[in-house]
Amino acid sequence: MSNAALFQTMTKGFDFAQAIAEADRCLLCLDPPCSKGCPAETDPGAFIRKLRLHNVTGAIRTIKSNNILGGACGVLCPTPRLCEKECSATGISRPVEIGKIQRALVEHGWKIGFQPFSVPVRNRGKVAVVGSGPAGLSCAAELAREGFAVTVYEERAEPGGVIRYGVPAYRFDKAFLSHEMADLAHLGVEFACGTRIEGSTGARKLLQQGFKAVFLGPGLWEAERMPGGEKVKGVLTSVEFLALMREEPFAGIGHQVEGKVVAVIGGGSVAMDCVESAAKLGARDAYLVYRRSFAQMPAEEDERLAALRLGVHFLMLNQPLGYAVDGKDSLTGVKLVRTRLGEPDASGRRKPETVKGSEWTLEAQLAIEAIGNRPDTADWSALVKTDKAGLVVTDETTRKTSTAFVFAGGDITRGAGLVVEAVQDGKRAARAIRAALD
Repeated sequence: MSNAALFQTMTKGFDFAQAIAEADRCLLCLDPPCSKGCPAETDPGAFIRKLRLHNVTGAIRTIKSNNILGGACGVLCPTPRLCEKECSATGISRPVEIGKIQRALVEHGWKIGFQPFSVPVRNRGKVAVVGSGPAGLSCAAELAREGFAVTVYEERAEPGGVIRYGVPAYRFDKAFLSHEMADLAHLGVEFACGTRIEGSTGARKLLQQGFKAVFLGPGLWEAERMPGGEKVKGVLTSVEFLALMREEPFAGIGHQVEGKVVAVIGGGSVAMDCVESAAKLGARDAYLVYRRSFAQMPAEEDERLAALRLGVHFLMLNQPLGYAVDGKDSLTGVKLVRTRLGEPDASGRRKPETVKGSEWTLEAQLAIEAIGNRPDTADWSALVKTDKAGLVVTDETTRKTSTAFVFAGGDITRGAGLVVEAVQDGKRAARAIRAALD
């Protein structure tokens, strides 16, 4: 299989028969702890019970009614540390694979043409949503079902936010996303793509144009940079690299990776996506450079193991210092210094300390910085309260901002987080918007 075909083929989950067999392992708890472990309130205890009782469409309706991105969350959520961690079957054998059942049910609904939603009557006023990532889509769907006329403003050419532009296709492809988006269209959600809302000024204009409330969910689209990295040819941010991975034709990024030594800097899930993609694209050697230990990496365990199986080299306890370049400012290596773990820092993890005299250079022709994201140039501080990092400050329960009828959620409020957490934010904001407008 070619690299292009590989990346256009999304990893398969359970088929419907496998989902039924896995559901048969459920203990049908009276007060299912798995449901309490889902931030988005997708309620796996309820949909698995319905599947066990052969109410297949009821199970699908439960998922989609509780979580408009139920399919995406079934694919992308770290279920082993959320709902599956709480599964009562764990004490007997292994937890029920809830995420795979959830995905299989949603896909089965698409296959049989089942539509879980009726078309709502839009009679409750207009609401604007800024950003079409998971938080914005969740908020839009909840409000549309309640009869609000919702318009989602998206700067990019297509909706989906991070799940369209920030996840490799082998994990989550466009065809899968198009099914999720069809459910929003059925609910009457309108999209204004290619339309940037420029910070506080733009949001105020929306309120002046007759929108009764505004939800801010623009995400984090500026990457943190290592000093001087932007000047070096052969250094990309994770945002740039993953966006190139989604472009057509796919081969646009392949020639920069195939046969090259690639160094990915970072230890989170985004870094895992980048280094795994580099390995799949045929990098001669793909290195993951992280200043802490393997056990301290924020990436999920299954992501780390998948990278190891692909042959990724993990350079733990190494801190980047900068880049080595040739006379044309092209990358030749990553300058590193070895670290050791000292006393715990504010995160509770032992703090990396540099080892004096241990500097060295790792040969590399391509480096990808996956060290975090921050808000882009849009400034919201003239409209709502923000913190020192530029994140919008909200009430955790209602997602209200400091300004009446302006709400916010997702990464712009919490920093980089999970899809399911963003869905939760959108749902909470929608409830608060409905209460404020009633």
